[in-house]
Amino acid sequence: MSDIGESEPKLCGGFTDPREPDSGDQTTLGKVKEQYVKKTKTNPGKFVAILVRSQVVNGTNYLFKVDIGEETCSHLLVYKPLPCRKQETCLVAFQLHKKMDEELKVFHKEDKNDTRE
Repeated sequence: MSDIGESEPKLCGGFTDPREPDSGDQTTLGKVKEQYVKKTKTNPGKFVAILVRSQVVNGTNYLFKVDIGEETCSHLLVYKPLPCRKQETCLVAFQLHKKMDEELKVFHKEDKNDTRE
């Protein structure tokens, strides 16, 4: 089952519905791969965005569903600051051991559902 088109109630300032990532999304994800490897103590065979959701804040929050190989994926919460801030894109939180057909739901750093930092 696909996450695309299935949505939670819309909130002003909330995350977009899941969509297929474009090259810009993949570039953003690539900027946090090293952080992911360091924090998870893994070196995934793949690191490819399957789905993405975004939220415009003082920059952009991204929720990524990432194919890491071996028929499993991770969900990542990534923050990309505005260019004028001159800060790096960062991995805020992640969830490991997700199934490929699992819904890409909003989660936060404080959530304890398999989230590690």
